[in-house]
Amino acid sequence: MMQKYIVSDINELDSAAKWLLKKANNNKLFAFYGDMGVGKTTLIKALCQQLGSLDVATSPTFALVNEYHTNDDKLLYHFDFYRIKSKEEALDFGLEEYLSYDDYCFMEWPEKVEELLPENIIKVNISAKSDGSRIIKIDVL
Repeated sequence: MMQKYIVSDINELDSAAKWLLKKANNNKLFAFYGDMGVGKTTLIKALCQQLGSLDVATSPTFALVNEYHTNDDKLLYHFDFYRIKSKEEALDFGLEEYLSYDDYCFMEWPEKVEELLPENIIKVNISAKSDGSRIIKIDVL
């Protein structure tokens, strides 16, 4: 069943992040789908803040993965597969290993490595409405 959350203003992102983490039901693997500039990185930044990140989340477009530390000594991983040219590239930098950890993984442009992702991943679709608001949709597990 698909559920959605509408964000009308950037000040609502904290609430959206709380909602998304609650709906994930302790699942820690997230795949973010949406057009360029729709707010994937911005939502991931809010999620990291909700999880107690000590680091500021930024897009890992060139690094492929950023690692953030939390105030309770946990790690959060933020991937951006936009520049990935093949699934072999993702395997070479150790994607499967990251996914096997018991840490949060937030992935942008997951369609580039879809066949490497586990079935239990939370798929988050973000779209923009003509009024500038954003719709966040997830499949409820």
